[in-house]
Amino acid sequence: MKAWVSGPSPGLEHLDVKEIALPKRDADHLLVRVSHAALNYSDLLMVADTYQVRPPRPFVVGQELAGIVEDAPEGSAFKPGDAVASKVLWGGFAEYALVRQDMAIRVPEGFSLSQAAALPVSYTTALVALDTCARLTPADTVMIHAAAGGVGLAAVEIAAANGATIIATAGSQEKLETAKAHGAHHLVCYRDSDWVDQVKSITGGRGANVILDPVGGEIGENSLRCIAHDGRYLIVGFSSGAMQKLAPHRLLLKRASAIGVYWNHDTDAALLAGLQTKLEGLIAEGHINPLVDERHSIGNLPEALDDLANRRIQGKAVLNADASKGAWA
Repeated sequence: MKAWVSGPSPGLEHLDVKEIALPKRDADHLLVRVSHAALNYSDLLMVADTYQVRPPRPFVVGQELAGIVEDAPEGSAFKPGDAVASKVLWGGFAEYALVRQDMAIRVPEGFSLSQAAALPVSYTTALVALDTCARLTPADTVMIHAAAGGVGLAAVEIAAANGATIIATAGSQEKLETAKAHGAHHLVCYRDSDWVDQVKSITGGRGANVILDPVGGEIGENSLRCIAHDGRYLIVGFSSGAMQKLAPHRLLLKRASAIGVYWNHDTDAALLAGLQTKLEGLIAEGHINPLVDERHSIGNLPEALDDLANRRIQGKAVLNADASKGAWA
């Protein structure tokens, strides 16, 4: 089968398509024919050897996919022909992938496989952030940075379903309009020099009760200037390429909390099962409508990752990986 394989050294320039053996399924895994593969910022970090998960090189890259079950263990809840989406530790950018049964999600009725590929990471992360870490309530005002990105837009939809007031921030008017279309109430361009003052004005000087930040860097540092008393600042990632240097006195004076947003299936199985049930309910009620950017096929993976790194993506970047449709050409 074809797969995108890391080189012996870090860097996108060392990625290459190779013919490798079909992975062998065991009792814990499904063999899935990959139809679509989704991009995550952590893919860039893993390829650069700067992510907390560092597979031995060479490895097949890719951490999120949707596809059709080809083979399943005896007694599995899944069977050949079932449509599933899943996070994988790595190995997703290939014609076939092994999917842990406890990570697999049935594709919701009415969802395309491309939309389903957007669910396992971004929506789970947004739910962990807002539901578990922040305990968001309808009385809260939540500011969501990079609100037109994968996690940001998922968070907008989840916060809207919750009934919270949403301040969306992004780097362009086009991206802000995307966030508005998915439920945001107030729009702020964080490239404006006075964006902090804009947030204070929107909130009547109180600040945002919850701030969800996948950006980091200077945006994160300035966020504490407009956090409310007893506010919750959620650290989701560092897409700016820089970690924020938080001023502890701002947390102290506002009695605010900085909370890291992290999850994995090995330590959080019960939590994730509950959130999956909640996500299924939100989907059934019509609150979830993933925006997917399908401009690239999997054969153009390096270009797609470059678009992700340079913030040229709205919503979730999802690559067609169907070999029968020439996706690997």
